[in-house]
Amino acid sequence: MKLENKVAIVTGAASGIGLAIANTFVAEGAKVVYADLAPGDLKLDEKQAVFIKCDVAKKEEVENLVKSAIDKFGHLDIMVNNAGIGGSGGVLDATYESWDKTIAINLSGVFYGAHLAGQAMKAAGIKGSIINMSSILGTVGLPGAIAYCAAKGGVVQLTHAGALDLAPAGIRMNAIAPGFIATNMTKGFLADEGFSNMVKVNTPLGYVGESQDIANAALYLASDDSKYVTGTVIHVDGGWTAR
Repeated sequence: MKLENKVAIVTGAASGIGLAIANTFVAEGAKVVYADLAPGDLKLDEKQAVFIKCDVAKKEEVENLVKSAIDKFGHLDIMVNNAGIGGSGGVLDATYESWDKTIAINLSGVFYGAHLAGQAMKAAGIKGSIINMSSILGTVGLPGAIAYCAAKGGVVQLTHAGALDLAPAGIRMNAIAPGFIATNMTKGFLADEGFSNMVKVNTPLGYVGESQDIANAALYLASDDSKYVTGTVIHVDGGWTAR
C-alpha cells in the first residue's frame, strides 16, 4: 500500500475525477476526507474516510476543512485541490458573474487549499504533497472558455511559484493537467458528435480519457514514488499538448 498511514483531503470528491482520486487513495491505505458541496451517493467507512462539506471559494470553509481533517485523523499529509467548474463564454461575451465564479472556484479555491494545507504541514513538520488540478487549457487555449483557461493557467503558475516557496520545508507541490476526460462535467460537450470528433482528432491517442487515468497520476504525486518531484505539471491528455 503506497499511502499507508497517510491522511489526505480531496476536494470535489463526490463525483468524477475527485471521487476516483479519493477512492484510489483509500484503496492504497490512506485515511481520506472527501470534500464537496454535497455528499451525493457516497457511502464511506468512517474509520478510513469521512465527508466534509466545503465550498472552496470561501476561505473560511477551506480553513474549517483543513482543521476538521486534522482533528479527525491527527495530521495532514496530502492535499488535492481538485474542485472546479467548467465556465463558459469568450472574451467578448463572457459575463462578469461567470468570470468571477470561475476564478473564485478554479483559482482562488486552489490557493486557499494550498495556502492552508501548506501552513498546517509546515507547522507539524510534515513533508507533505500538495496536488493542484489544472488542465490542458492551462497550457493551450480554447474558444469560448476565457475564464476557465485563465484560471487553469493561473493554477500552473501558482504551482510553479508555490513549489519554490514550500521546498525549504520539504513540502512538494505539483499539478495535473487532464485532457478531455469522461465525467459529468464534460458529458454534455462530449455528447455533441461534432465536439466529440474534434476532441478525438486532436488527441493523438484518439480517445477520451477516464477519471482513473487522472487518479493514477495523483497517486504517483501523493506517494513516495515522486519524492524528488516538485513544481511540475503532469499532462494526462492522450498527447493533446504534444502537438
